[in-house]
Amino acid sequence: MTPDFLNVSRRQFFAESGMTLGAAALSSMLARDLPAAQASLIGQPGPHFAPKAKQVIYLHMIGAPSQLDLFDYKPVLQKHDGQMCPPELLKGKRFAFIGGEMTLAGSPYEFKKHGQSGQEMSELLPHLATVADEICLLKGMHTNEINHAPAQMFLHTGFGQGGRPSMGAWVTYGLGSDNRDMPSYVVLLSGPPGGAGTTLWSTGFLPSVYQGVQFRGTGEPVLFLNNPKGHSRADRRHVLDAVRALNEQQLGLVGDPEISTRISQYEMAYRMQASVPELMDISQESQATLDMYGAQPGKASFANNCLLARRLVERGVRMVQLYDSDWDHHGGLDKRLRAKTKDVDQGMAALVRDLKQRGLLDETLVVWGGEFGRTPLRQGTNGNGQKLSGGRDHHKDAYTMWMAGGGVKGGITHGRTDEMGFNVIEGGVHTHDLNATLLHLLGLDHERLTFRYQGRDFRLTDVHGEVVKGILV
Repeated sequence: MTPDFLNVSRRQFFAESGMTLGAAALSSMLARDLPAAQASLIGQPGPHFAPKAKQVIYLHMIGAPSQLDLFDYKPVLQKHDGQMCPPELLKGKRFAFIGGEMTLAGSPYEFKKHGQSGQEMSELLPHLATVADEICLLKGMHTNEINHAPAQMFLHTGFGQGGRPSMGAWVTYGLGSDNRDMPSYVVLLSGPPGGAGTTLWSTGFLPSVYQGVQFRGTGEPVLFLNNPKGHSRADRRHVLDAVRALNEQQLGLVGDPEISTRISQYEMAYRMQASVPELMDISQESQATLDMYGAQPGKASFANNCLLARRLVERGVRMVQLYDSDWDHHGGLDKRLRAKTKDVDQGMAALVRDLKQRGLLDETLVVWGGEFGRTPLRQGTNGNGQKLSGGRDHHKDAYTMWMAGGGVKGGITHGRTDEMGFNVIEGGVHTHDLNATLLHLLGLDHERLTFRYQGRDFRLTDVHGEVVKGILV
């Protein structure tokens, strides 16, 4: 008697089981697990020197947090709050929406120094303040792009337009993974993705084996991972063996690395059926750990994602990116910023503390920030003339990010802006410098981590970028 699973059509089974992977949900696989034919075709570089960090957890706040209300306190700006901005401060400046009368805007929030290092932070970050001695504030950040989607792409791919490989794709191309049952590159969302969408974790022109895999906090952890209704794990194994034999035959004929990617995708999907549900079940954690993060099993939240990020790096996942939405505060800054910091403060502080107490912080680089910063000017209307309560416009010339662990000095501030917060005057860190430093900490030389495409060598840092040596341990 013919088994039921053989009575479905080839098209039907592949479609129902997700083996077509139309959304590329399972296309970040282990480089070390690839057939030798593909390894020789794509030439994975490997580390260029001994790394300080083994993995990265990148916390991206979509929409750009206001550095002036969180980290970069300006007493002089505070003194002139509500006054007209002197024209000379605006010379050569470019803003996304703000226009007409330019009014200076101090912060309504109290700032205090914390820890032995005296790191200065806003009252909106009481939890992060408790790990002030672990983090390095980069107050001299600046970038090229002034609007969200291009700036997000510039930060994560090194270019302000789509089509380039993402940072995570470059990292996994360079290093692979330490876990054969998990993707090497995982993405977690709290809220909708940014304006640049899935471009932020795409492979661009790199082999699709390095694609980021989105995990979901509720429902199916990974779309199309489960078997179709009525089909067992043994059924799937039979089909996978047959498909693998066909794919390996085709690979031997044409040598296309994407065929090897497909083989790896199917095999990884099979292994992930067992490994991912256990990983995503944070109810296994102690109540003390859940309380520390503010995490709640079964709920999608930034706090849950921070805890999941720790669980992922414990299992050898190389790159974990958390994207949190709704930081674009052109108006309503007083209420909306307070709400957003409440969403993330406890979770990100717990992540740093938890990694340290488990002995993982030294080998895990944590990065936090947005695609640019916010102006020292009060915005009262948006681009359509709609009235808004106090907010801030986009600002690409001076903003703040922070890093912790993974070979970075804790308890220091690198860089300084002028007394109004318009420009960087010391210790500037361009987006390409940040990415060069991130790769360096992972043992990768950003000038040597290249991929030839359409007749030229490409890299994450384009033709720029210098390692920020002053923040390294």
